[in-house]
Amino acid sequence: MSDPWMAVLIVGAAAMALKSAGPVVAGGRELPLRVLPLVAALAPALLAAFVVTGAFSTGRSVVIDERALGLVAAALCVWGRAPLLVAVVAAAAVTALARLV
Repeated sequence: MSDPWMAVLIVGAAAMALKSAGPVVAGGRELPLRVLPLVAALAPALLAAFVVTGAFSTGRSVVIDERALGLVAAALCVWGRAPLLVAVVAAAAVTALARLV
């Protein structure tokens, strides 16, 4: 498993741990209303950043290759409200076909 994907898994697990620890630490107190949208958007934003970094970088350089086509295919599936499994299979298929050509 590559380092960026390991980072995605670690950040995802940390986000879930933080979300589950929040109610315990807050002790039943409610967060301010203006903070709630920020908290809700934090984990998806971090995961998206890691996915984009993993898809468009190799070491310290930016690379546009077959992975970008797969990411576009997955984004189109998500935008069209296809199930997540369809998006993953479409991304893998498009990436594989692009590498074959």
